[in-house]
Amino acid sequence: MYHYNLQEWLLFFFIYCFLGWCWESCYVSAKKRQWVNRGFMKGPFLPIYGFGALSVLIATLPVRPFPVLVFLFGMIGATALELVTGICMEKLFHVRYWDYSNQKFNFKGHICLTSSFAWGAFSLAMIYGFHKPIEKLVLSIPFVWLDILTTVLTVIVAADFAISFNTAMELRAILDSMERIKDEMKRLQKRAEVIEAFLADDFHDAKENFKEEMQERKDNLMEGLQERKENILEGIQERKEDAKTQLQEIREKQKYYLEKKKYSMSDNMAIANLLRRNPSAVSGRHALAFKEYRDKLIESIKREVGELTKSEEDAESADNK
Repeated sequence: MYHYNLQEWLLFFFIYCFLGWCWESCYVSAKKRQWVNRGFMKGPFLPIYGFGALSVLIATLPVRPFPVLVFLFGMIGATALELVTGICMEKLFHVRYWDYSNQKFNFKGHICLTSSFAWGAFSLAMIYGFHKPIEKLVLSIPFVWLDILTTVLTVIVAADFAISFNTAMELRAILDSMERIKDEMKRLQKRAEVIEAFLADDFHDAKENFKEEMQERKDNLMEGLQERKENILEGIQERKEDAKTQLQEIREKQKYYLEKKKYSMSDNMAIANLLRRNPSAVSGRHALAFKEYRDKLIESIKREVGELTKSEEDAESADNK
């Protein structure tokens, strides 16, 4: 049985957050062939691994002598945690920060069979392997120093999480704004097409109707038809001017929304770093807006790096002269 006090539980949490970050960062970096500071937070902590480790410790308490049950209980407990966390984060941020959609036997991209087996293997390695020396190390720390250490780490991790949370909420606001702008642009475009069609067809139709009416009444209503013609043409001209005014208003609104969208997509290095730390992130609710924004940020970063490199080369050339 585990008889840990609050500070010991907290330190276990931070240790496994750090070890999880080490594993994820190295694994993803190897796949991407470049360094990736993995995770939702900026610092070297992945809370899902910390909570996962604690859930494994708690879930396997009754079955510690039985490896098969440790595997199953740990797998189920950690997978359930990953599923709930993934669903809650996507509901809150409108972005899925890890995605298993390309894996077989996945559930809405939040969990998959391969990941669940990995949690089971992690449970076995943890309970019968590396948790014992970690436990020995933590229990050897005097309570005073343990209290100080966990307090400092709690403040650091809480501050990091608060900053990352605000960045994720800012990304959500941008995606929501881009989606609203896209819908408004579609609505304005449809209105513009209707008015343009009216401007093209209304005069022609009115002219044809006038010819038919003139043919029927030309013998005895020439004078009245002339007046009627002038009234019709005047009405057409008024409608055309009104339509042109509406079209101009629509074009101004479209220009406004394009500028607003451009402003919404302005460079944001905090969001860029958040997405860089989560290269598999996707958005089910704002799929197109998310892709457009991410591509824009990548292009902006590449351009900035390119300009920086050019500036460095120019500086070096000037120094040589």
